[in-house]
Amino acid sequence: MEKKIGFIGVGVMGVHMASHLMNAGYEVVVYNRTKEKALPLLEAGAEWKNTVKEVAETADVIITIVGYPHDVEEVYLGANGLLNHARKGTYFIDMTTSKPALAVAIHEEAKKRDMHALDAPVSGGEIGAKEARLAIMVGGDEADFQAVLPILEKMGSNIMLQGGAGAGQHTKMCNQIAIASGMIGVCEAVAYAEKAGLSAETVLQTIQTGAAGSWSLSNLAPKMIHGNFEPGFYIKHFIKDMTIALESAEEMGLLTPGLKLAKESYEKLAQQGQENSGTQALYKLYQ
Repeated sequence: MEKKIGFIGVGVMGVHMASHLMNAGYEVVVYNRTKEKALPLLEAGAEWKNTVKEVAETADVIITIVGYPHDVEEVYLGANGLLNHARKGTYFIDMTTSKPALAVAIHEEAKKRDMHALDAPVSGGEIGAKEARLAIMVGGDEADFQAVLPILEKMGSNIMLQGGAGAGQHTKMCNQIAIASGMIGVCEAVAYAEKAGLSAETVLQTIQTGAAGSWSLSNLAPKMIHGNFEPGFYIKHFIKDMTIALESAEEMGLLTPGLKLAKESYEKLAQQGQENSGTQALYKLYQ
Protein backbone atom coordinates (compact mmCIF):
# COMPACT_ATOMS: atom_id res chain seq x y z
CA MET A 1 0.00 0.00 0.00
CA GLU A 2 3.01 2.31 0.39
CA LYS A 3 3.26 2.81 -3.37
CA LYS A 4 2.21 6.23 -4.68
CA ILE A 5 0.41 5.87 -8.02
CA GLY A 6 0.49 8.49 -10.74
CA PHE A 7 -2.49 8.44 -13.09
CA ILE A 8 -2.27 10.31 -16.40
CA GLY A 9 -5.49 10.49 -18.44
CA VAL A 10 -8.70 10.56 -16.42
CA GLY A 11 -11.28 10.59 -19.18
CA VAL A 12 -14.37 8.40 -19.61
CA MET A 13 -12.58 5.28 -18.35
CA GLY A 14 -9.59 6.62 -16.47
CA VAL A 15 -11.65 8.49 -13.89
CA HIS A 16 -13.31 5.24 -12.75
CA MET A 17 -10.06 3.26 -12.84
CA ALA A 18 -8.25 5.80 -10.68
CA SER A 19 -11.15 5.93 -8.21
CA HIS A 20 -10.90 2.15 -7.65
CA LEU A 21 -7.23 2.58 -6.72
CA MET A 22 -8.11 5.34 -4.27
CA ASN A 23 -10.87 3.21 -2.76
CA ALA A 24 -8.31 0.44 -2.29
CA GLY A 25 -6.19 2.79 -0.17
CA TYR A 26 -3.54 3.86 -2.67
CA GLU A 27 -2.30 7.45 -2.66
CA VAL A 28 -3.02 8.76 -6.16
CA VAL A 29 -1.65 11.80 -7.99
CA VAL A 30 -3.32 12.78 -11.25
CA TYR A 31 -2.66 14.80 -14.37
CA ASN A 32 -5.05 15.37 -17.25
CA ARG A 33 -4.98 17.93 -20.04
CA THR A 34 -8.44 19.11 -18.96
CA LYS A 35 -8.41 19.60 -15.19
CA GLU A 36 -12.24 19.62 -14.99
CA LYS A 37 -12.33 15.90 -15.79
CA ALA A 38 -10.18 15.21 -12.73
CA LEU A 39 -12.43 17.13 -10.30
CA PRO A 40 -14.34 14.05 -8.99
CA LEU A 41 -10.98 12.49 -8.07
CA LEU A 42 -9.60 15.68 -6.54
CA GLU A 43 -12.73 16.08 -4.44
CA ALA A 44 -12.22 12.48 -3.24
CA GLY A 45 -8.66 13.24 -2.14
CA ALA A 46 -6.41 12.74 -5.17
CA GLU A 47 -3.48 15.13 -5.54
CA TRP A 48 -3.29 17.28 -8.69
CA LYS A 49 -0.07 17.71 -10.67
CA ASN A 50 0.32 20.41 -13.33
CA THR A 51 2.55 18.44 -15.70
CA VAL A 52 3.59 14.94 -16.72
CA LYS A 53 7.06 15.80 -15.41
CA GLU A 54 5.67 16.49 -11.91
CA VAL A 55 3.91 13.10 -11.90
CA ALA A 56 7.17 11.43 -12.96
CA GLU A 57 9.08 13.05 -10.10
CA THR A 58 6.50 11.99 -7.50
CA ALA A 59 5.10 8.52 -8.22
CA ASP A 60 6.40 4.96 -7.80
CA VAL A 61 3.97 3.45 -10.31
CA ILE A 62 2.61 5.49 -13.21
CA ILE A 63 -0.48 4.50 -15.20
CA THR A 64 -1.30 6.20 -18.49
CA ILE A 65 -4.47 5.98 -20.55
CA VAL A 66 -4.37 8.77 -23.13
CA GLY A 67 -5.83 9.24 -26.61
CA TYR A 68 -3.51 8.35 -29.47
CA PRO A 69 -0.06 6.81 -30.09
CA HIS A 70 1.44 10.29 -30.60
CA ASP A 71 0.17 11.21 -27.12
CA VAL A 72 1.79 8.08 -25.67
CA GLU A 73 5.06 8.93 -27.42
CA GLU A 74 5.03 12.48 -26.05
CA VAL A 75 4.09 11.41 -22.50
CA TYR A 76 6.85 8.78 -22.32
CA LEU A 77 9.62 9.85 -24.68
CA GLY A 78 9.20 13.64 -24.89
CA ALA A 79 11.72 16.05 -23.34
CA ASN A 80 9.33 16.65 -20.43
CA GLY A 81 8.10 13.06 -20.51
CA LEU A 82 8.09 10.27 -17.96
CA LEU A 83 11.29 8.46 -18.91
CA ASN A 84 13.42 11.59 -18.65
CA HIS A 85 12.17 12.55 -15.19
CA ALA A 86 11.10 9.43 -13.27
CA ARG A 87 13.25 7.78 -10.61
CA LYS A 88 15.08 4.49 -11.10
CA GLY A 89 12.84 1.54 -10.29
CA THR A 90 9.64 3.29 -11.40
CA TYR A 91 6.97 1.06 -12.94
CA PHE A 92 5.04 2.31 -15.99
CA ILE A 93 1.75 0.77 -17.13
CA ASP A 94 0.44 2.14 -20.42
CA MET A 95 -3.24 1.21 -20.72
CA THR A 96 -3.81 3.23 -23.90
CA THR A 97 -4.59 1.25 -27.04
CA SER A 98 -1.45 2.08 -28.99
CA LYS A 99 1.10 0.72 -31.46
CA PRO A 100 2.86 -2.54 -30.53
CA ALA A 101 6.17 -1.19 -31.91
CA LEU A 102 5.89 1.90 -29.67
CA ALA A 103 5.29 -0.34 -26.63
CA VAL A 104 8.52 -2.20 -27.46
CA ALA A 105 10.45 1.09 -27.82
CA ILE A 106 9.19 2.38 -24.45
CA HIS A 107 10.04 -0.94 -22.77
CA GLU A 108 13.59 -0.84 -24.13
CA GLU A 109 14.14 2.79 -23.14
CA ALA A 110 12.80 2.12 -19.64
CA LYS A 111 15.12 -0.86 -19.23
CA LYS A 112 18.16 1.30 -20.11
CA ARG A 113 17.20 3.59 -17.23
CA ASP A 114 16.59 0.78 -14.68
CA MET A 115 12.83 1.32 -14.95
CA HIS A 116 10.03 -1.11 -15.76
CA ALA A 117 7.45 -0.69 -18.55
CA LEU A 118 4.37 -2.75 -19.37
CA ASP A 119 1.80 -2.29 -22.12
CA ALA A 120 -1.63 -3.14 -20.72
CA PRO A 121 -4.53 -2.04 -22.94
CA VAL A 122 -8.04 -2.80 -21.75
CA SER A 123 -11.41 -3.90 -23.04
CA GLY A 124 -14.82 -3.46 -21.44
CA GLY A 125 -15.54 0.21 -22.07
CA GLU A 126 -16.95 2.63 -19.54
CA ILE A 127 -19.16 -0.07 -17.96
CA GLY A 128 -16.17 -2.36 -17.39
CA ALA A 129 -14.13 0.52 -15.97
CA LYS A 130 -16.95 1.59 -13.64
CA GLU A 131 -17.50 -1.96 -12.34
CA ALA A 132 -13.76 -2.82 -12.12
CA ARG A 133 -14.15 -5.80 -14.43
CA LEU A 134 -12.00 -4.77 -17.38
CA ALA A 135 -10.12 -7.32 -19.44
CA ILE A 136 -6.47 -6.25 -19.18
CA MET A 137 -4.03 -7.56 -21.81
CA VAL A 138 -0.43 -7.24 -20.67
CA GLY A 139 2.88 -7.28 -22.49
CA GLY A 140 6.26 -7.16 -20.72
CA ASP A 141 8.48 -9.04 -18.30
CA GLU A 142 6.97 -11.66 -15.97
CA ALA A 143 8.60 -10.17 -12.84
CA ASP A 144 7.26 -6.69 -13.66
CA PHE A 145 3.80 -8.12 -14.27
CA GLN A 146 3.78 -9.89 -10.91
CA ALA A 147 4.96 -6.72 -9.17
CA VAL A 148 2.01 -4.62 -10.40
CA LEU A 149 -0.64 -7.36 -10.52
CA PRO A 150 -2.23 -6.29 -7.19
CA ILE A 151 -2.77 -2.83 -8.71
CA LEU A 152 -4.22 -4.21 -11.96
CA GLU A 153 -6.58 -6.41 -9.94
CA LYS A 154 -8.24 -3.29 -8.52
CA MET A 155 -9.31 -2.29 -12.05
CA GLY A 156 -9.96 -5.53 -13.90
CA SER A 157 -11.21 -9.07 -13.51
CA ASN A 158 -9.58 -10.81 -16.49
CA ILE A 159 -5.86 -10.01 -16.40
CA MET A 160 -3.35 -12.00 -18.44
CA LEU A 161 0.29 -11.63 -19.39
CA GLN A 162 0.27 -12.30 -23.14
CA GLY A 163 4.03 -12.28 -23.74
CA GLY A 164 6.90 -9.81 -24.02
CA ALA A 165 6.72 -6.07 -24.69
CA GLY A 166 4.08 -5.25 -27.32
CA ALA A 167 2.13 -8.48 -26.75
CA GLY A 168 -0.60 -6.63 -24.84
CA GLN A 169 -1.11 -4.24 -27.76
CA HIS A 170 -1.16 -7.09 -30.29
CA THR A 171 -3.81 -8.84 -28.16
CA LYS A 172 -5.89 -5.65 -28.10
CA MET A 173 -5.67 -5.55 -31.89
CA CYS A 174 -7.15 -9.08 -31.98
CA ASN A 175 -9.95 -7.79 -29.75
CA GLN A 176 -10.68 -4.78 -31.97
CA ILE A 177 -10.56 -6.85 -35.18
CA ALA A 178 -13.16 -9.25 -33.75
CA ILE A 179 -15.38 -6.34 -32.69
CA ALA A 180 -15.03 -4.49 -36.02
CA SER A 181 -16.43 -7.21 -38.26
CA GLY A 182 -18.84 -8.31 -35.54
CA MET A 183 -20.43 -4.85 -35.38
CA ILE A 184 -21.30 -5.07 -39.07
CA GLY A 185 -23.04 -8.39 -38.40
CA VAL A 186 -24.98 -6.95 -35.43
CA CYS A 187 -26.16 -3.93 -37.45
CA GLU A 188 -27.22 -6.06 -40.40
CA ALA A 189 -29.09 -8.49 -38.15
CA VAL A 190 -31.08 -5.67 -36.48
CA ALA A 191 -31.75 -3.99 -39.84
CA TYR A 192 -32.90 -7.30 -41.35
CA ALA A 193 -35.28 -7.97 -38.43
CA GLU A 194 -36.88 -4.55 -38.79
CA LYS A 195 -37.11 -4.80 -42.59
CA ALA A 196 -38.82 -8.20 -42.24
CA GLY A 197 -41.46 -6.63 -39.99
CA LEU A 198 -40.31 -8.46 -36.87
CA SER A 199 -39.90 -7.06 -33.37
CA ALA A 200 -36.17 -6.47 -33.24
CA GLU A 201 -36.26 -6.75 -29.43
CA THR A 202 -37.94 -10.17 -29.55
CA VAL A 203 -35.50 -11.39 -32.19
CA LEU A 204 -32.62 -10.16 -30.03
CA GLN A 205 -33.91 -12.04 -26.97
CA THR A 206 -33.85 -15.23 -29.02
CA ILE A 207 -30.61 -15.01 -30.98
CA GLN A 208 -28.34 -13.60 -28.27
CA THR A 209 -28.53 -16.85 -26.29
CA GLY A 210 -27.48 -19.01 -29.27
CA ALA A 211 -24.43 -19.28 -31.48
CA ALA A 212 -24.83 -15.64 -32.62
CA GLY A 213 -24.35 -14.37 -29.06
CA SER A 214 -21.72 -11.70 -28.41
CA TRP A 215 -21.04 -8.76 -26.11
CA SER A 216 -21.95 -6.33 -28.90
CA LEU A 217 -25.21 -8.15 -29.65
CA SER A 218 -26.26 -8.14 -25.98
CA ASN A 219 -25.07 -4.65 -25.01
CA LEU A 220 -25.10 -2.51 -28.16
CA ALA A 221 -27.94 -3.93 -30.28
CA PRO A 222 -30.57 -2.77 -27.69
CA LYS A 223 -29.09 0.73 -27.92
CA MET A 224 -29.37 0.62 -31.73
CA ILE A 225 -33.02 -0.43 -31.48
CA HIS A 226 -33.82 2.44 -29.09
CA GLY A 227 -31.84 5.04 -31.03
CA ASN A 228 -29.32 5.55 -28.24
CA PHE A 229 -26.01 6.46 -29.86
CA GLU A 230 -24.30 7.99 -26.80
CA PRO A 231 -20.66 6.91 -26.45
CA GLY A 232 -19.48 4.11 -24.26
CA PHE A 233 -16.57 4.09 -26.70
CA TYR A 234 -16.07 6.88 -29.25
CA ILE A 235 -16.10 6.22 -33.00
CA LYS A 236 -13.01 8.45 -33.39
CA HIS A 237 -11.07 6.21 -30.98
CA PHE A 238 -12.27 3.04 -32.69
CA ILE A 239 -11.06 4.38 -36.04
CA LYS A 240 -7.67 5.00 -34.40
CA ASP A 241 -7.59 1.41 -33.14
CA MET A 242 -8.60 -0.06 -36.50
CA THR A 243 -5.92 2.02 -38.23
CA ILE A 244 -3.25 0.60 -35.90
CA ALA A 245 -4.60 -2.93 -36.46
CA LEU A 246 -4.59 -2.55 -40.25
CA GLU A 247 -1.04 -1.16 -40.26
CA SER A 248 0.18 -3.96 -37.98
CA ALA A 249 -1.56 -6.61 -40.09
CA GLU A 250 -0.02 -5.20 -43.28
CA GLU A 251 3.44 -5.24 -41.67
CA MET A 252 2.92 -8.96 -40.97
CA GLY A 253 1.60 -9.65 -44.48
CA LEU A 254 -1.90 -10.52 -43.24
CA LEU A 255 -5.06 -9.70 -45.22
CA THR A 256 -7.96 -8.40 -43.09
CA PRO A 257 -10.83 -7.53 -45.49
CA GLY A 258 -13.47 -7.49 -42.71
CA LEU A 259 -11.44 -4.97 -40.73
CA LYS A 260 -10.88 -2.86 -43.85
CA LEU A 261 -14.62 -2.73 -44.57
CA ALA A 262 -15.47 -1.81 -40.98
CA LYS A 263 -12.89 0.98 -40.92
CA GLU A 264 -14.22 2.43 -44.19
CA SER A 265 -17.78 2.33 -42.82
CA TYR A 266 -16.82 4.10 -39.60
CA GLU A 267 -14.81 6.70 -41.52
CA LYS A 268 -17.94 7.41 -43.57
CA LEU A 269 -19.83 8.00 -40.30
CA ALA A 270 -17.09 10.28 -38.99
CA GLN A 271 -17.31 12.35 -42.19
CA GLN A 272 -21.01 12.78 -41.40
CA GLY A 273 -20.10 14.33 -38.04
CA GLN A 274 -20.56 11.18 -35.91
CA GLU A 275 -16.99 10.84 -34.60
CA ASN A 276 -18.09 11.53 -31.01
CA SER A 277 -20.98 9.04 -31.11
CA GLY A 278 -20.69 5.53 -29.69
CA THR A 279 -19.60 2.65 -31.91
CA GLN A 280 -23.22 1.40 -32.09
CA ALA A 281 -23.97 4.44 -34.29
CA LEU A 282 -22.74 2.29 -37.20
CA TYR A 283 -26.42 1.28 -37.35
CA LYS A 284 -27.22 4.71 -38.80
CA LEU A 285 -25.72 3.57 -42.12
CA TYR A 286 -28.45 0.90 -42.29
CA GLN A 287 -31.43 3.10 -41.46
